[in-house]
Amino acid sequence: MGRRRTAAHEEGATSAAGHPGGEDSGGAEAAAVSQPYGEPGEPFDRRSPFFIGFVGALGALLAYWLFQALISIGSVLMLVVVSFFLAAGLNPSVEFLERRGIRRSFACALVIVAALATLALFIVAIVPVIADQIRTLTENAPMWLDELQRNKRVQRLNEEYAIVDKAKEFVTGGDFISTLFGGALGFGLKIVSALFNAFIILVLTLYFLASLNTTTHAIYRLAPDSRRDRVTKLGDKIIHNIGGYVSGAFLVALCAGISSLIFLWFTEVREYAVALAFVVAVLDVIPMIGATIGAVVVCSIAFATDVKSGIAALIFYVIYQQIENYVIYPRVMGRTVDLPGAVIVIAALVGAALLGVVGALLAIPAAAAVLLVVREVAVKQQDQR
Repeated sequence: MGRRRTAAHEEGATSAAGHPGGEDSGGAEAAAVSQPYGEPGEPFDRRSPFFIGFVGALGALLAYWLFQALISIGSVLMLVVVSFFLAAGLNPSVEFLERRGIRRSFACALVIVAALATLALFIVAIVPVIADQIRTLTENAPMWLDELQRNKRVQRLNEEYAIVDKAKEFVTGGDFISTLFGGALGFGLKIVSALFNAFIILVLTLYFLASLNTTTHAIYRLAPDSRRDRVTKLGDKIIHNIGGYVSGAFLVALCAGISSLIFLWFTEVREYAVALAFVVAVLDVIPMIGATIGAVVVCSIAFATDVKSGIAALIFYVIYQQIENYVIYPRVMGRTVDLPGAVIVIAALVGAALLGVVGALLAIPAAAAVLLVVREVAVKQQDQR
């Protein structure tokens, strides 16, 4: 047995000696099997100019495409933002009902029904009166323009540029409203578009209001666990501030409209009191400049109707704006929007420049949210250094 094993061992050694590189050839065959298409090359150099330029160009193209897509859906995003702000404004009423033991779904339904009922009553009771008074204003506008022509300076301007004559022709033409919207077809399309947007806003507001807590907490879960509690508290505070600002802005505008209606009812322009009070209330929603624009409109019509009424309107609005700026507005907004006056003015101007009237309305609560984050995050991080 020992001789057989020795012979076998010697035969294996001879076989290995007779085929030099036997083990290497076996390794090559294994490598060929594992890499049928050859050995992989070196990784691409990410510091090469070609790689940097190519990836940078792709990133720039992607950013440009996203920017164009954002612009193309800008109107849709505006509807979403407005709906969210309205939902935040109605949310305090829903929470009030929830504290009284009513489920959130029923509370949302009650608030929406109450808001729609109020809007319907306003349309049925006030809109016809406003339409009649606007028609009366339109009919009396040529008479007021004739009164302006008696002024010597206005006469000189009219002789040179025919300003008053063109304005009178434009007003008495009967179709100046449709002209403002691009003709009869354009006016009809604007009405249809406004109704469609109103329906979309209503649906989105109802959705946001019903699922506000679920939506916000789903967003909060995207934050790291170590910071989630702080993010949740800051987010809830921001939403609370937005809701307080929206409801407060409508309350301030309601005060302006009602006080204007009461005052105008005892003047010579009582025939247009409801329409002018509605104009004041709508314009008063616009921060900083809305109340002044409404006062200018009312005083102009009052002066054109009766000089004494114009003087009384001027005195009334000067006094009322002081009361609104220093009594009503601070009491209504002081707990929700704690902003310096300069920040309010800058935010309103920037918002109006970017998004018009809607931007001016949304700029102040957005500025308050940014200032809250800066105070609670950036400033405190700087204090810890």
